[in-house]
Amino acid sequence: MKVTSLTRGLCSAAAALTLSFASATIALAETIKVTDIAGRVVEVEKNPTKVVIGEGRMIYSIALLDQENPFTRVVGWKDDMIKYDPDAYRKYMAAYPEIKDLPSFGSPYSDEWNLEAVIALGTEVVFMNLGNLLKAQESGIIDKLAEAGVATVFVDFRQDPTANSMPSIQLMGRIFDKRDEADAFADFYQQQTKLIYSRVAKIPAEERPIVFIENAAGYNPNKCCSTYGAANLGRLVDLSGGRNWGSLKFPGFKTNVSLEALFADDPEVIIGTGANWSEANPDTIAVLFGYEADEATVQSRLAGLAAREGWGELSAVKNGRFHSVYHQFYNSPYHFVAMQAFAKWLHPELFADVDPEATMKALHDQFLPIDYSGVFWGTLDAGS
Repeated sequence: MKVTSLTRGLCSAAAALTLSFASATIALAETIKVTDIAGRVVEVEKNPTKVVIGEGRMIYSIALLDQENPFTRVVGWKDDMIKYDPDAYRKYMAAYPEIKDLPSFGSPYSDEWNLEAVIALGTEVVFMNLGNLLKAQESGIIDKLAEAGVATVFVDFRQDPTANSMPSIQLMGRIFDKRDEADAFADFYQQQTKLIYSRVAKIPAEERPIVFIENAAGYNPNKCCSTYGAANLGRLVDLSGGRNWGSLKFPGFKTNVSLEALFADDPEVIIGTGANWSEANPDTIAVLFGYEADEATVQSRLAGLAAREGWGELSAVKNGRFHSVYHQFYNSPYHFVAMQAFAKWLHPELFADVDPEATMKALHDQFLPIDYSGVFWGTLDAGS
């Protein structure tokens, strides 16, 4: 057969197209080895397009990386953000209405998780929380996912937030091929925490007030209290210039405390945590912090917590050192904002120039696809 220039051209074009498709396939199939926050070496597909998150609130972190659309690669999640931070859910849903159809698989550490559905979606990687590593190992879910070709990666924003949040962001940034975004946020995080650390280091121990953290204050009106040891919010108190009551009392992550013990010690500062739990628990008396909160309601709710039997006699209430903060800071890389609020409450003169409100606005303006609104911390006004 006579080969014409046209035929040659078509053959060359076909060959080029074949090479192009082959290159694209290779690029799509590129895998990398990473060490996750559990210390596991994992082979994972780089820049995956189908991700399942074991907790919905991981969106707080993914939003820092996939800033155009944090849900662009998320094909399934747990409904904890819908239940326990509905303000944030509605904020994101207004920007990305398609998320209302995002399937929820429940907890990946329990029998309710639909493994078959996760695999059927073509999921490439599942992100899980470090605090549930043992449960995941005992359930065999990691091995079952691996057999189906799905990688499991552990991150941590809760167990040891100041140590693990930035490595978790960098890890996710590497997997998502968003290292520049991860680095930019890490720099911002470093700037905001150093505002605190550099000054706290100079505060003598005797000038650091004892602080009681009331976890989920008022979530259950008839139950009090649980608090943190030298971990999570307790650790943040210690790093912000206070002495966390729980750190002095017990070695664990979190524990229940009797009112008698709290009243007997009468800590100088009390900080509760709250969020919009009114939809999950209509009877809650918690402070409903979040993107839809307003100052008047925050003050009303703070006053209600302070009016619980016996609380009005505590020094923290009498001396204007009764505070509350957005509960979800305990599980997000934004916890440095809470630390700045803590530092101002504990040492107002030393941190007079630090503005957590401005920090929160800058966080949204520079790194998040949603705008800042609402209220995320508060102090009971004198005379309330």
